[in-house]
Amino acid sequence: MVKKKKSFRWKNALPVYALMLPGILYFLINNYLPMFGMIIAFKKLNFRDGILKSPWCGLDNFKFLFSQGNTALIMTRNTILYNIVFIILGIIIPITVAILLNEVQQKIASRIYQTLILLPFLMSWVVVSYLAYAFLSGETGFINATILPFFGINQSISFYQQQKYWPFILVFTNQWKSLGFGTVIYLASVIGISPEFYEAAQIDGASKWKQITNITLPCLKPTIITLTILNIGRIFYSDFGLFYQVPKNSGMLYNVTQTIDTYVYNALMNQNNISMSAAACVFQSIVGAALVVISNQIIRKLSKENALF
Repeated sequence: MVKKKKSFRWKNALPVYALMLPGILYFLINNYLPMFGMIIAFKKLNFRDGILKSPWCGLDNFKFLFSQGNTALIMTRNTILYNIVFIILGIIIPITVAILLNEVQQKIASRIYQTLILLPFLMSWVVVSYLAYAFLSGETGFINATILPFFGINQSISFYQQQKYWPFILVFTNQWKSLGFGTVIYLASVIGISPEFYEAAQIDGASKWKQITNITLPCLKPTIITLTILNIGRIFYSDFGLFYQVPKNSGMLYNVTQTIDTYVYNALMNQNNISMSAAACVFQSIVGAALVVISNQIIRKLSKENALF
């Protein structure tokens, strides 16, 4: 007797689709519906006429970003260079911490360390900015009021007026806050490596450093590549809270703290030009998407199995 194939029953799949529904609605509302606002970048927005009836202005809104002379170069330089440093350190430091945490044998101690490292990531940038101010304040800051006098230095440092300190401060603050999230991702990958690899290496007499360089790092390669490609796609974006809240939007620090996002925000608050702000977002999205495709193609040529698509 020939058995009949069971036909697909929608009733059996309904629970699965019900579980998918919240995620689908989130992407539709949060990611796809706002794309309609892209047309604002090509219009001279008039609230009385609305978005659709406002007159078209072509690429005039995009010209604003490139017509600021030296200011445009500074904010673009800051955005790209800071992100490059964040990407490099965001690979090296979390991987190092993840490997060290994996070596902790006591589970309770490991959980405590993970919690302490992840805690800054859960803080808002408003809280972080006040913590930074508690350290950097010229009069009551911990550095000026405690650390410098301890070393016999009586002259205080005006951190919010001197540019030379802020590249280090911003990089340190970013790594301190984001370290926990990156560590958790890499730690999950490290834990997923088969213990048999390490057992075989120990039998062959491989040192701990040899095990890391020949087993751990190669196994982390797909995770590193995936996160790097995603971060490259956001290289023209900047963390608004980091570059606006932490330096307190100090005008004296703009040469080293101003990025495309903070510049557009300040211009929007001063000029109330929503179309220009939309043009900047569209520009960042297009460049980001192009960088993702380009970097993925490079990875595809070097190592096809590690490419995203």
